[in-house]
Amino acid sequence: MKSHLVKKLFQSYSERFVSQWLILLMDLTIVFVAFYVANMMRYDFVVTSMNILSIFIQSILVVTLFLVAFLLTRSYCSIIRHSGINDTVRLFKATGMATIALLILVFFVKQNGGNDVLRWIPSLSIVLIHFLLSLILLVWSRFLIKLVYNDILKKDSRQQIRVLIYGAGSAGMQTRIALKGDSVYKHDVVAFLDDNDSLNNKIIEGVPVITPERGLSEDYIRHNNISILIISINNMPLPDKQSIIDKGLNLGLKVKVIPSINQWINGQLSSHQLREVQIEELLEREPIRLDNNFVMEELTGKIVMVTGAAGSIGSEIVRQLITYQPSRIILIDQAESDLYNLQMELRDHCAKTGNNLSMAFMVANVKDRFRMEQHFATYRPQYVFHAAAYKHVPLMEENPYEALMVNVFGTRIVADLSVKYKAKKFVMVSTDKAVNPTNVMGATKRLAEIYIQCLSNGRTQFVTTRFGNVLGSNGSVIPLFRKQIRDGGPVTVTHKDITRFFMTIPEACNLVLEAGVMGQGGEILVFDMGKSVRIYDLAYKMIQLSGYTPGKDIMIREIGLRPGEKLKEELLATGEHTLATHHPKILRAKVRKYDKNEVLGFMDQLSALMLEGDHFKLVDKIKQIIPEYISNNSIYATLDQRNKSD
Repeated sequence: MKSHLVKKLFQSYSERFVSQWLILLMDLTIVFVAFYVANMMRYDFVVTSMNILSIFIQSILVVTLFLVAFLLTRSYCSIIRHSGINDTVRLFKATGMATIALLILVFFVKQNGGNDVLRWIPSLSIVLIHFLLSLILLVWSRFLIKLVYNDILKKDSRQQIRVLIYGAGSAGMQTRIALKGDSVYKHDVVAFLDDNDSLNNKIIEGVPVITPERGLSEDYIRHNNISILIISINNMPLPDKQSIIDKGLNLGLKVKVIPSINQWINGQLSSHQLREVQIEELLEREPIRLDNNFVMEELTGKIVMVTGAAGSIGSEIVRQLITYQPSRIILIDQAESDLYNLQMELRDHCAKTGNNLSMAFMVANVKDRFRMEQHFATYRPQYVFHAAAYKHVPLMEENPYEALMVNVFGTRIVADLSVKYKAKKFVMVSTDKAVNPTNVMGATKRLAEIYIQCLSNGRTQFVTTRFGNVLGSNGSVIPLFRKQIRDGGPVTVTHKDITRFFMTIPEACNLVLEAGVMGQGGEILVFDMGKSVRIYDLAYKMIQLSGYTPGKDIMIREIGLRPGEKLKEELLATGEHTLATHHPKILRAKVRKYDKNEVLGFMDQLSALMLEGDHFKLVDKIKQIIPEYISNNSIYATLDQRNKSD
């Protein structure tokens, strides 16, 4: 009963910090006691051989010198419960400093003083014994208090979690230290996992090192009741990292990773910095290395215009453009709030970095020819990156008029003005949905590709870039899944077998910039995106990464294909081939060439039909221009049946 009351009393004060002056008093008391113990050891614990008065006067001198050393090194200012290596180093400096002062004093007195003075100065042997005793007791007292606080007072208040740390190197050690300092959870590190044979079956700071094969086995995880796997290796090869994450998820573990070393706070890792794995990390490929020097040579000092500048792709293009120091960037978007937010972000960035880049933020719509011509006439851009487009498949299936106005005629306006005002390059951001399109959005992007291809005239070079879905972009499936998981499910997929290509936003925009300088005009450049990803698997892994069990905690529901949606996207149409470029990941599509007069005729016909406001007539004309456009799960599929019977 008494011990319970004492423990409760301690716990009531456990969250308070002890005064630094009380710590200083404790340290001086230890120094004082250690001096008497050192004298007893020197005289083999024969008290009658000791001069108590002389020892008392000597102790006052010793404590005074140690007081000065403690004040100079501020060794008493740390929080004892968080004591670590740095605190031990400070104590060593303080005791060393005081001991050296004593040794100098002893040497000086021996050289210049008599026997009467020597009796008030400790002997050399006692000074050295006292140094070792003081250092040991000072360090030991701190770690004893830390042990009492962490293992006794905090035992009942922290939830215990059993952990595996992948990586037994310095980062793994730092991770273990960070976990021990967690005030909310008591992390019990069961083992380090490392494939270094020289570390196998060794013990580091009381924790065994085992092979990943053994540690990431179902029997080991179940037997040791492990719930978290922490990957503590920086710069791990991406395939290895993804494989480890997959294994951990399949074993029902929550997987966390450490941030890069340059993000550690004052060179120290905190448990709060450990983060859960993001789905983007499982979809990444090894980064694509592009020729940034070539891009720098082309864009430095140039005037650059970006349409759709406030969107996911456009804004990242602008962020990357800044590093190449163009003379001016003209940012155009119809989304006022998004453009304002980007303006604030870029101005803050330039203020912090001292970049005086000139930027013009224009609220405008690419389908407004009068307004767009004003901007071209005023700024005369040399490079135009055209990212403005409507891209949501189901919405554009219901609004083909707007899809045509922005994706086709908006592109035509910007492209024509690029020719008129003698821009050097026009780079259009296209999509894999333009290949064998099954929806209005993809078909309108294919029409835009056809139009700008026929404009290449040697003076203004027109280049198209095609790529798949962009991770984290507006309208991406990943933000939708995150919201559904946050709301408790269900997570909805349109079809269990639907697949998509994915790439990161920076990767996509780097490709666009590279295309802008390497293209010679008339090309469609496609990106080697690797393997496509099954959306159902994506949803499954996202639920696992959130710490839930798919099908149990959160359900996955199949809701059917949306209007215009197809199961698999392609980067090349049937009959198209690719040619190599200077970069192995960028290919040049060998596509059908259209006669300029023929294309202009198509445009005139579409313009006339738009005045009628009949969606079916508009879509039917698009299908005549693009024979490979076959609607899928759409009301316009009836046009395919009719054209087939004709």
